[in-house]
Amino acid sequence: MNGERAWLTRSAAFASIAMALFLATLKLWAVWRTSSTAMLGSLADSTLDLIASLATLIGVWIAAQPADEDHRFGHGKAEALAAMFQVFLIVLSAGAIAFRAVLRLANGGRTDAAGDGIAVSLIAILATFLLLAWQRHVIARTGSVAIRTDNVHYQSDLLLNLAVIAALVLDQYLGFDRADPIFGLGIAGWLLWGAWRASIEAVDALMDREWPEEKRQRFVEHAARHPELSKLHDLRTRTSGERDFVQFHVDMPADMSVGAAHDVLERVEEDLHAAFPDTDILIHIDPAGHVDEPGNALAEEDEFAKLKDQP
Repeated sequence: MNGERAWLTRSAAFASIAMALFLATLKLWAVWRTSSTAMLGSLADSTLDLIASLATLIGVWIAAQPADEDHRFGHGKAEALAAMFQVFLIVLSAGAIAFRAVLRLANGGRTDAAGDGIAVSLIAILATFLLLAWQRHVIARTGSVAIRTDNVHYQSDLLLNLAVIAALVLDQYLGFDRADPIFGLGIAGWLLWGAWRASIEAVDALMDREWPEEKRQRFVEHAARHPELSKLHDLRTRTSGERDFVQFHVDMPADMSVGAAHDVLERVEEDLHAAFPDTDILIHIDPAGHVDEPGNALAEEDEFAKLKDQP
């Protein structure tokens, strides 16, 4: 699975790089032909896409490396770092586009060669659809944060290219000479919104956010199948790249031998690993009746008791 995941994420990153290079070259020619601020914004976006895709490739390559002496939990957070770098570039791109649009509104100006600009935008839309389809396949198979962030960015490219077409049509065919800079400002705002959405998941990964409640509940239900365990508490979960990490405490009879406890936990871990592959599981045993220090809310929480209270 790990080898397949690495291949899929790298293929998506290489596809993004090739697409960004192709679109940036095409739009550079279109900017020269049309003098459009909206098209210039689209060019800036594609150029930053190229840089961001290179960062994605580096991020997924590092994340795929196995754990080593200096990184015992693996390198999964490299994907989140690559995603945050992309967010920074998106914000930078949006600021530059907005600045150019404001200048255009203040100083005026018209666009040229609408046909060329529209043709380039239509080609970009078709090519982006193909890339998005492959990225969605890779995300479904791998859950990669970096590829998902790249996907969000390219989704915004579809609207961006449609905005360029609308701006050129309104400007040259309908005589609304403010359309181009206004659409440029709209593109900048859309990019900022996309950056905000893309940053949330990357920040969650870097901050070790807990699993979604549904996934946590499913994990506890699997653990509850083992009658030898009682009072599962202090459950902590996180995700880093391709791997999940779980640790929790369980109560077991105080007079049980170390060997017997080990055998029980071996069966528990085997069952949990079958249901949750690519998960590192750490289980701490407490003797039945043990009371944690007051004030430790995490340790006092009994996940099995919560499960029994469910209707």
